[in-house]
Amino acid sequence: MKIVCDKEKILKAINSVTKAVASKTTMPILEGILIQTNDKDVKLTTYDLEIGIEYIIEAEVEEQGATVVNAIMFSEIIRKLPDTEIKIYLNEKNLLVIECEGSLYKLATMNPNEFPELPQISIENSIDLEQNSLKEMIRKTLFAVSNEENRPIFTGCLFEVQENKLNLVAVDGFRLAWKSKYLPNKTNNFSAVIPGRTLNEINKILLDSFDTIKIGIAKNQALFEMENCKIVTRLLDGEFLNYSSVIPEMWETRIRVNKNTIQNCFERISLISSSSIEKEKKYPVKVSIEIGKVIISCTNQTGDAKEEMYVSTEGKNLEAGFNPKYFLDAFRAIDDEEVFIDFGTSISPCIIRPVDSAGDYIYMILPIRMKD
Repeated sequence: MKIVCDKEKILKAINSVTKAVASKTTMPILEGILIQTNDKDVKLTTYDLEIGIEYIIEAEVEEQGATVVNAIMFSEIIRKLPDTEIKIYLNEKNLLVIECEGSLYKLATMNPNEFPELPQISIENSIDLEQNSLKEMIRKTLFAVSNEENRPIFTGCLFEVQENKLNLVAVDGFRLAWKSKYLPNKTNNFSAVIPGRTLNEINKILLDSFDTIKIGIAKNQALFEMENCKIVTRLLDGEFLNYSSVIPEMWETRIRVNKNTIQNCFERISLISSSSIEKEKKYPVKVSIEIGKVIISCTNQTGDAKEEMYVSTEGKNLEAGFNPKYFLDAFRAIDDEEVFIDFGTSISPCIIRPVDSAGDYIYMILPIRMKD
């Protein structure tokens, strides 16, 4: 194997595929990158038995071949080389030689025949989506997936197509994020739960562009395909929450408020809520709504704080307790200038939705019972 390639191209490929390198494994081959030539292309592959990523780049292929090299060492060397052409080849001792201007490195290799093949997927349902649309949908939902391994189904994000509308839903038991988008082409109804870790890595690879990504769903695998990159992932087993049945349709109290203004209030209040004395303990904040204003307050051993702002209100007066982090996560995900915040009672869920695009994004938070 002997190739000559541009540093920028191969580094982009390396940065994409290293997201599927196994970090804790008893199989050293899974810590490697499989490098394969094919006429005028070079394919880089990584696979940790949950996520597999292939990335193809154009290169000058002088000799065909394949090898596996440690991903961390290979990526760090390439990253620090000068921004010019790099020659990569196997020598007679089966070492991978990397040459670039005055730099010369030789790395131990592993047998490419021992590298596990990525699953062959028989796609049952698929959709095409602009990359920037998927990137936005992931950004607005992924933060609400669960980190608790005792409920594995909630560590993933629901991909659901219903009546030609794609819904992404994430839930962790305390909050729910739902984002939807109508699809340009007619497609079958289907649903699948994609691991949150996979979506996090896909989001790093996605471009903020109108280029298309194809999402294919099989029985227990999903395939994400872009122009020169392919990502395979397992699906999560289990029954996802029937989310439409838990989102309240009616509200008793509603406020309309500038998102940045209320976000700044919550950020200041959270300085007291996240007590520096008891680092592990988070104190809830109290949200009090009266006619024309909202008061956010918190009291604990560190001190007490109160933020008062004038807002547009409808409905009844209300008091309820919440984890301020859950509000802040929502505000940071919303791009609109104004939001509606809808409340039921002091013990029922609160709904945040953008004023201008209220129909395609909903964020729900469960309250915390306040001590008297």
